Amino acid sequence: MQRYKCTISYDGSGYSGYQIQPNGRTVQGELEAALKKIHKGEHVKVTGSGRTDAGVHAVGQVIHFDTPLTIPKERWPIVLNSLLPDDVSIQNAVSVESEFHARYSVVKKEYRYKVYLNTYRDPFQRNYAFHFPYPLDIQEMEKASKFLIGTHDFTSFCSAKTEVVDKIRTIEKINLRIKNNQLEVQFIGNGFLYNMVRILMGTLLEVGIKKRSAEEIPWILQQKNRIHAGKTAPAEGLYLWKVFYN
Repeated sequence: MQRYKCTISYDGSGYSGYQIQPNGRTVQGELEAALKKIHKGEHVKVTGSGRTDAGVHAVGQVIHFDTPLTIPKERWPIVLNSLLPDDVSIQNAVSVESEFHARYSVVKKEYRYKVYLNTYRDPFQRNYAFHFPYPLDIQEMEKASKFLIGTHDFTSFCSAKTEVVDKIRTIEKINLRIKNNQLEVQFIGNGFLYNMVRILMGTLLEVGIKKRSAEEIPWILQQKNRIHAGKTAPAEGLYLWKVFYN
């Protein structure tokens, strides 16, 4: 058996999320259906670096699978893409040691969140960026983001539905960039809790419209209670951008 690591991209707007569910179209489901055809009806399990929710996109999601087939690594993207729907694409495939694990070998991840700031909604961006037609104080948002850098207990910034007990994570970088009336926020960290990036983003936007101050962020972290952070930003603006391994 050979293990392959693939980098994949997908438009999440037509999916119920990455992970297979009993009802609903999923990215993992499409990948496993394609591999089943290649393996003549045999089920091949696909493991991803993590889940993405319904409507969330990926530029650089990473998966792995094991196969007895001797298809050259450069052929895997061609073969798989011929069987996958147009909203999922295999970018590359490499053979890896059996110790490699798409999820457990991750050292950090990069997410990006896109907000378009036009006064009127753009129907061509509705699935790919969050429409937020209000003036933003970017300097205040940058000030708030600095309080989030470092190692913290992010209980206040994750969904109350999460089953994860250890909510300590390290954020290495948060960058805000505006270009052509679109705000893009980059988050890089060693791991992110359920809905964490979207709650961070929703809170930063509330700082941007002066609904709350940047100086509230340390207090929100200390409370360790979801009710004190901002609203969860919508899924359509979120992209899993890159997954880092040693």
